[in-house]
Amino acid sequence: MARVLEKPQSVKARTRPNSDEARWAAVVARDKSADGRFVFSVTSTGVYCRPSCPARHAKRENVRFHKTCTDAEAAGFRPCKRCKPNERSLEAEHAVKVAEACRRIEVAEEETKLEELAAVAGLSPHHFHRVFTRIVGVTPKAYAIAHRQKRVRDQLKRSRSVTQAIHDSGFGSSGRFYANSSDVLGMTPTAFRAGGKDVEMKFAIGQCSLGAILVAASGKGVAAIFFGDDPERLAGELREGFPRARLIGGDRNFEKLVAKVVAFVDAPRAVFDLPLDVQGTAFQHRVWKALRAIPAGKTATYSEIARRIGEPKAARAVAGACAANRIAVAIPCHRVVRSDGSLSGYRWGVKRKRALLDREAGSGKKKS
Repeated sequence: MARVLEKPQSVKARTRPNSDEARWAAVVARDKSADGRFVFSVTSTGVYCRPSCPARHAKRENVRFHKTCTDAEAAGFRPCKRCKPNERSLEAEHAVKVAEACRRIEVAEEETKLEELAAVAGLSPHHFHRVFTRIVGVTPKAYAIAHRQKRVRDQLKRSRSVTQAIHDSGFGSSGRFYANSSDVLGMTPTAFRAGGKDVEMKFAIGQCSLGAILVAASGKGVAAIFFGDDPERLAGELREGFPRARLIGGDRNFEKLVAKVVAFVDAPRAVFDLPLDVQGTAFQHRVWKALRAIPAGKTATYSEIARRIGEPKAARAVAGACAANRIAVAIPCHRVVRSDGSLSGYRWGVKRKRALLDREAGSGKKKS
């Protein structure tokens, strides 16, 4: 009588994450992400190793698993001279060196040169630049610029003068800062220091197919697109963002701009060709740029966006950047979904997120 063979399960399905089978699979794959979670010993050699050890694999029957190096040594095993499991891994060493470089950048009164940072880390400038960028996600120079920008924003709120704030933040000259101050602050340093005082922000609140909509713009471009059910609450959100700005109702020309925004909401496959006034951190700008590269009708997961910007472990930070987006639809954070395809939270409501995605896919219908 023929025997019916059962369909084999995948390794993932039949092994528990912390089982010996899962640990052995990590050893076979030389999985670096398993380093630090456990070590394994080999009874035939008397040594213990980290999971990613590059040495030739031992026979499974000779392998034992231990939670820590101390446990392995208590069982009579000695550390492998090749992978040195009782010492920090090369990746951990790099992380420590990069963290120290970040601290040096943050406390430096003047711009720190790449060669100096590399020398302290004991690496060549080229190697250090590559390691720093891989771990942090931005180059040392970009990290320094972003930190100085944050520092000047903080200093402007408490310094006696704009000039003092600029120099205290590490800018060698006022001219260097003023050349890019609009991109850093979204307004002049004096206006930023006054909490947005004297900055003119035109806005209008109307209705669209997704409910109430607020559109606001500075002299640089569209600064906010909010959705909601309560017009007063939308106006309150704008006031919180620019507490001392001069908020004025839009004129007829501004109404034309609002009409273009509403038309884009109703037909999001069109090209949004209006200028934007986007303010955020260096990381947020990278995320928002990646969002604008997602084609209409398509979606991406938070993890995919994290990989696209070179920070595969920053999915949670990507979600935070999406939540901080103040320009709905034009910066399409609604196109980012969970890894299983389900919809996560959306600043303006999951129902609106679903409506936008359905509309872009061609299956949504405008509300009457």
